[in-house]
Amino acid sequence: MLKRFKTMVLAGCLAVSTASFAGYEAHPRAQILIDDLKADGFEESYIRDVLGRAKYQQSIIDAISRPAERRLNWGEYREIFIEQRRINQAIQFWKEHKETLLRAEEVYGVPPEIVLAIMGVETRFGRITGNYRVLDALSTLGFDYPKRADFFLGQLGDYFRLARQEGVEPGVLKGSYAGAMGYGQFIPSSFLAYAVDFDGDQQRDIWGNPVDAIGSVANYFARHGWRAGEPIVSDVLLNGSVDSEWFNQGLKPELTLGEWRQRGVIAKGEVADDQLATLMRMSSDQGDQYLLGLHNFYVITRYNHSRLYANAVRELSEAIRLEINKG
Repeated sequence: MLKRFKTMVLAGCLAVSTASFAGYEAHPRAQILIDDLKADGFEESYIRDVLGRAKYQQSIIDAISRPAERRLNWGEYREIFIEQRRINQAIQFWKEHKETLLRAEEVYGVPPEIVLAIMGVETRFGRITGNYRVLDALSTLGFDYPKRADFFLGQLGDYFRLARQEGVEPGVLKGSYAGAMGYGQFIPSSFLAYAVDFDGDQQRDIWGNPVDAIGSVANYFARHGWRAGEPIVSDVLLNGSVDSEWFNQGLKPELTLGEWRQRGVIAKGEVADDQLATLMRMSSDQGDQYLLGLHNFYVITRYNHSRLYANAVRELSEAIRLEINKG
């Protein structure tokens, strides 16, 4: 797919902004980005030209202001992702790319069902990767979303670096409203840090090459400390009264299972007392579920900083593993 992108350079260069202002190159914060990229060897004229072709998208601001992780409880969120169609798509993808998924597990220690669950949740295995130009998404958020402008301006800078490294025209690549790209929805900084050329063709193509996408997701998890063979969560027994303030206090585990036991929160199953865990209440209309999130749960939240997201990935991965084991 990257080769196809390179043939579209001229078309991308001819695009012009239809905004009422001169373009994002004239934005008061543009000089911050320009100075940063110039220090990395970019020509100012090139940066201004690209920014001048970026377009503000109000729908991007609307979308980022109402993410599902903030609007839905666990039960509502679960219904979106834990469903048979997505599981069937995972098994189809497994059958097509079994060798690559097993090789990724051998290299990175990350089981196939986790990689499959991530791709299933993010894009239905490449079916829904986003229709926004990444340039528009990151420019809109970097310049016109004050709440996280610094973060997205940094991502826009990394997007320039990504485009230069991969030899693509910045106006061509598409992704989500937040500038996430490809099968696994990597933002630019994640691409630069974790994307890999897993098929040896000298390109890191997470957009159109499932082999590179599989390797890149597995590498992301390995680099964030995934521990092969360890559980993700533990069901719990609440022994006596439990302070409501103990639940959902943070994604990063801070107390050991032994310390939780002293508080009356007892992990079910065989998990070492020195394992760190965070106590979670997952709410739904059918009632609450109580879990202790372990180290690997925290690793999943490094992909998306949401306990709802991580629990959806966990449950989907378990459903996928059951189907794989059926043969």
